[in-house]
Order: sequence, then C-alpha cells, then structure tokens
Amino acid sequence: MKIVVCIGSSCHIKGSRQVVEQLQSLIEANDLNDKVELSGTFCMSNCQKGVCVTIDDVLFSVTPDSCEDFFNTEVLAKLK
Repeated sequence: MKIVVCIGSSCHIKGSRQVVEQLQSLIEANDLNDKVELSGTFCMSNCQKGVCVTIDDVLFSVTPDSCEDFFNTEVLAKLK
C-alpha cells in the first residue's frame, strides 16, 4: 500500500506535517513498515480539499484531528 501526503504550502498550513507524523507513528505502532510505503509530494492540485492524501491513487482529505480514524478505516481495515 502506498500512502502519499501533500506537503505543498496550502496543505502544510492545514497540518500536513502533523498528518505525516501521525501516520508514521501509526504505521510503526501497528508494525506495518513492510506493508505501507509513506511518502510526500508537492501540490496535488486539490488545495481546497487539503490535507490531500492518496492511498494507491485514491484521494482523501485528512486533518490532524481525523488522521487516526482515517488510518483505522482506510489502512488498517484493508490490511488486516
């Protein structure tokens, strides 16, 4: 599974750094380093939806507050 987080200026202002840090922690806590590839990219051209996150090219809008629920629903549920 490949997760890409936008780190462009609009998403950065909306909390992309916190989203990346939370995803890193959740991936490690669930021992998924060998199953999940986490990376960043610059603008995904959906600034109004930021923080933009894709999982295998499907776009999601994630906030620091919704990150854990997003992880449980979209990552854990699909890998376990």
